[in-house]
Amino acid sequence: MSGRAERKAATAARHRLLPGGRVAGPMPWIIAIMMFVTVLAAAAGLGLGAAVQSMRADLAGRASVQVVEADAQTRAALAAQTLRALRAAPEVRSADPVPSAVLADQLRPWLGEEALNGDLPVPALIDVMLTPGGAGTKVDRLRQRLAALSPKLRVDPHAAFLTPLAGLLSALGLLALGAVLLMMLATAAVVVLAARGAHDSHRGTIDVLHLMGSTDVQIARLFQRRIGLDALMGGALGFSFGIFVILLIGLRLGATGSELLAAITLPWQGWLILVALPVAGVLLATLTARWTVLRALGRTL
Repeated sequence: MSGRAERKAATAARHRLLPGGRVAGPMPWIIAIMMFVTVLAAAAGLGLGAAVQSMRADLAGRASVQVVEADAQTRAALAAQTLRALRAAPEVRSADPVPSAVLADQLRPWLGEEALNGDLPVPALIDVMLTPGGAGTKVDRLRQRLAALSPKLRVDPHAAFLTPLAGLLSALGLLALGAVLLMMLATAAVVVLAARGAHDSHRGTIDVLHLMGSTDVQIARLFQRRIGLDALMGGALGFSFGIFVILLIGLRLGATGSELLAAITLPWQGWLILVALPVAGVLLATLTARWTVLRALGRTL
């Protein structure tokens, strides 16, 4: 009878230490908010990183050749000669002249209808696609080749125009990933405070469990189970809302019609990382709770 009574007392103590499964107290909601922010920050960092890589891959082998000549007939003749030289160059995979109507449409926001005026000396433009590999060296060779043809030819690699933008996007991506690390540290700090508070508020129950023969590891397992369940519920809630917002933002970006904004997408590896975040959050909360409680129990003995 005494053994059965001890087991009942130990079971009752465990139930007082570990309430029934539910979203109890602020802990799950705090973790949900942190997971929501973490998922958004991680998605932003991964999406911006993918956009920078896509931008560099698309623009690394592209360049534009401008034919700067005031006289229209001389400009047209020089553009035709340049086009033949480009198509014969071994560094060039393709070279296509940009139609004057396209140039006029691009200049209209700045010049108005004067962009359609034939008297306006708009440079002729040739879009060049280089062969793969060594884009910088090939652009230099192309400049030397065209300089021998005419000093009025200018080669502009597309990557040079967007290098500052790519640097900005890379910096924003690193900032977002830094925010992820800070949120993980904040989650660990919250778990430490919650575990210490639970330990202090259940000290009497812990003494009963010690009297019943429970070890520190067994008691710590109760705490980590409770906090792990809270982290699981909060992480799932925050992750769900985060994915919903990410999908909504993706639809908005696609609706803008901008190629630059449309490039901010998540690769499949990015989605796997996002799915792993709540799992990592639960593991972090569980291990942090275990470490905190074991340290607290060691100090009270």
